[in-house]
Amino acid sequence: MPDMAEAVRAAPWQGGWGWISGGTIGAMLVRRIALGLVTLLLVSLVVFGATQLLPGDVAVAILGRTATPARVAALRAALHLDRSPMAQYGLWLLGLFQGNLGRSLVTNTPVAQDIAGRLHNSAILVSLTAIISLPIAVVAGIAAAHRHDKATDHALSAVALSLSALPEFVVGIALIVLSSLVIPHWLPMVSLVRPGHSPLETPRILVLPLLTLTLIVFPYVFRMMRGSMIDVLESDYIEMARLKGVARHRLLLVHALPSALPPTIQAIALTLAYLAGGIVVVEYVFGYTGIGAGIVQAVVSRDLPEIQDFTLILAGIYVLLNIVADTCTLALTPKLRTGRR
Repeated sequence: MPDMAEAVRAAPWQGGWGWISGGTIGAMLVRRIALGLVTLLLVSLVVFGATQLLPGDVAVAILGRTATPARVAALRAALHLDRSPMAQYGLWLLGLFQGNLGRSLVTNTPVAQDIAGRLHNSAILVSLTAIISLPIAVVAGIAAAHRHDKATDHALSAVALSLSALPEFVVGIALIVLSSLVIPHWLPMVSLVRPGHSPLETPRILVLPLLTLTLIVFPYVFRMMRGSMIDVLESDYIEMARLKGVARHRLLLVHALPSALPPTIQAIALTLAYLAGGIVVVEYVFGYTGIGAGIVQAVVSRDLPEIQDFTLILAGIYVLLNIVADTCTLALTPKLRTGRR
C-alpha cells in the first residue's frame, strides 16, 4: 500500500508555506472580510432598531419626571432624538466611520473613553482565561482520547459533563462560598477595578473570576478535542503508523494531533467569542469593571450610544475570531488549502 505509507510518512502540514501567497487563502480572506462587514452592518441595524423599541423617553429618563416640557424638547433636539429613526441611524453610522462613538447620555463623557478602559479590563480577563484553560483542555482531551474507555477517560469526561451543566453564576457563587469558608479574607469576593488602574496591579481580584471562566470554558474545548482525537486515532493511516512501529508520543503529537486540531480550533474560536461577549454574568457576579458590566449598566440607565457601541464591538470581535479560526483551519487542512478532494 504505497499511498498509505506515503500518507503516514508525511505530516499533515508538510508541503511548504507557499499556499499563503496563493489564491486560496487570499480568496477566503476576501470572502470572510466581505461577509463580516455585511454581518456588522446587519447587526448595527438590529441593535439600533432594538434600542428604538425600548419603552420610555430617553430625555425624560435623563432629566427626570420633574423636567419641564421645554427642557425635554431641548435635550431631545440636542441628542437628535427629534429626527426620524433613519436619520438617527445615518448619523450614528457616519460617526462610526469617522471614529466618533458619540457621548454617553448619562455621564456626557466620550463613549470611546469608557469603552477603552472596560475593554482593557475584559481583554486581560479573557486573555488569561484562554492562556490557562485552553492548553489544559487540549492536553486533557488528548489524554482522554489516548486512554479511551479507560478510567482516565471516564473520570475526565464525568468532570467535563458536570461542569458543562452548571450555569456561570452558580459556579461563581459556589467559588465565593468555598473561598469564604476555606481561605477567608485572602481572596476578595468583589473584583472592583479602580478607574485609571489595571487589574494586573492587584492580581488577587482576578483569581475567582478567572477560575470561574476556566471551569466554564474547559468542558467544551475538552470534549471537542477528545472526540476529534478519537476519530483520528481510529483512522486507517494512524493504524498503519502503529503497524510500522511509530513511537507513541510521535503518533499522538506528529501524526494525530495536526489532523484533530481543525475542528478544535473552531470550538476554541466559539469559546473565545463567548468569553468576549458571555462574561456579562461573571463580571456582574464579581463586580468586575469590564465590558460585560458596562453593557448591563448601559441597559439599566438607557444609555443608547453605549448600548449600541458595546454591542457592535462585541460583534466585531466575534467576526474577527471567526476569520482567524477559518484561516488557521485552512492552514492545517491540506485538502482545503490545495483545493483537492
